Amino acid sequence: MRVVLQRVTSATVEVEGEVVGKIGGGLLVYLGVGHNDERADAEFIAEKLVNLRIFTDEAGKMNLSVLDVGGEVLLVSQFTLYGDCRKGRRPGFDAAGEPGRANQLYEEVAGMIEARGVKVAKGVFAAHMHVSSCNDGPVTFMLDSGKLF
Repeated sequence: MRVVLQRVTSATVEVEGEVVGKIGGGLLVYLGVGHNDERADAEFIAEKLVNLRIFTDEAGKMNLSVLDVGGEVLLVSQFTLYGDCRKGRRPGFDAAGEPGRANQLYEEVAGMIEARGVKVAKGVFAAHMHVSSCNDGPVTFMLDSGKLF
């Protein structure tokens, strides 16, 4: 699984002009599922998202997690995180997960985050979405359950 996460003061996702997910402070998470991903990858990503210490404490140090600050997560599916742009001018998506399995793992990650005590809002899997956010910092990280960048 691949994730781009941003610390935000707010974030919203719309589908066909209707707000389907909205959070205040917390994490905007774009999640891509690869064709080899399984439940263990979902567990790794959920655990990391909830406990990653990227929020500032009273001393101004990144020392608090989204759970510590009572933040929320806006989870947005994004298969394009598996786009391979190394050859030609059009990305290839051979490494992206099959939609049915990808949706299942996306939903499992959402459930795992909620089970750890963090409220989750979501986009709509495979829909054309408009995402708005106010990045706090800016603070943006990439995670991959299979390797480091």
